Amino acid sequence: MDAFYASVELLRYPQLKGLPVVIGGGRRSVDEAIRNLPEGGTLADIPVEAFPRLKDYAGRGVITTATYPARQFGIGSAMGLMKAAKLCPQALILPVDFDEYRRFSRAFKQVILDIAPLMEDRGVDEVYIDFTDVPGGQRDGGRSLARLIQKSILDATGLTCSIGVAPNKLIAKMASEFNKPNGISVVYEGDLESRIWPLPCRKVNGIGPKADEKLKRFGIETVGQLAARDRDWLMQNFGKATGAWMHEVSWGRDDRPVVTESEPVSMSRETTFDRDLHAVRDRAELGAIFTHLCEKLAEDLQRKGYVGKTIGIKLRYDDFRIATRDQTIDRFTDDGKTIRQVGGQCLKRVPLERPLRLLGVRVGALAKAGSAEALAPTGAARSATEPAATTASLF
Repeated sequence: MDAFYASVELLRYPQLKGLPVVIGGGRRSVDEAIRNLPEGGTLADIPVEAFPRLKDYAGRGVITTATYPARQFGIGSAMGLMKAAKLCPQALILPVDFDEYRRFSRAFKQVILDIAPLMEDRGVDEVYIDFTDVPGGQRDGGRSLARLIQKSILDATGLTCSIGVAPNKLIAKMASEFNKPNGISVVYEGDLESRIWPLPCRKVNGIGPKADEKLKRFGIETVGQLAARDRDWLMQNFGKATGAWMHEVSWGRDDRPVVTESEPVSMSRETTFDRDLHAVRDRAELGAIFTHLCEKLAEDLQRKGYVGKTIGIKLRYDDFRIATRDQTIDRFTDDGKTIRQVGGQCLKRVPLERPLRLLGVRVGALAKAGSAEALAPTGAARSATEPAATTASLF
């Protein structure tokens, strides 16, 4: 999907189309702009000047996504909002609304399933589709089907997407970025040298910043330069598994099937604070945030039909160090109060003297609700009320 979160917001606020807009900084409660809603008017009637500007933002939030006009200033996802304000102070800022984004996510995926049932869900805004056996799917190299999917999603949701058509998932993923927004790119096996090899290695899904930096130290900047390296040399310098994988992907080889059903390993919720919070001085605020995260995570589990028995927490301190703890209970659960209770016990096992930037909660060891595994009696596990040493007052 094209700038998915931002595009959903532009449906709500069409007066912001064509303007630099960033989404981030916190979850939506009530927009500041809504206070300027003209009597008897709609959200589309709110004047542009009523929306908050990035230059006036003060906090530690990060950008979730940005409209394409904002990206032209070098703004991108995961960038700090304060840094982005220096690049584009006139950009407008909106808070995130994950509930609305999930609603649109379910809608566009249903449109695809009605056309091409072999679909692999890759998150809120991306899927893989195997259209080998879809009637008419091979017409015009797959371009006709891609156009149909684009039009159907636009008609159903008002949103646009970009589609990459290729022999495998690796190249399709790369091709989907070639012609954004609202584009279609068809890449054939014979196009490897002309269309894939000139790309930076970082464009390969799976080559992260650390691997890319190491490749550059060897003078390898493009996929073509990677393909020119001997397989054994790559295995020697990057490890057997990674080196072999790099060799395969540089030659456009990927035999992973489209997986229509995959069970999640865990589900989580986390939030980054606008300012550092302390476990003692900000105990009430942290407690309310933690309870909200546990309740929303419980709703996620219930909506998707899962229960879990390993509950964990994640903290990021003001010095960016991360601490995690988890605890396994003797029964599966999707109950927010239970998650909150066990998560609270996990908090007793981490240092809480330093201020916190981020707080998260996770439920793992998942099973389908009502399944034999979830209903089977289990052996005794460490109790949720097991005493543990603590270093500070807990929230």
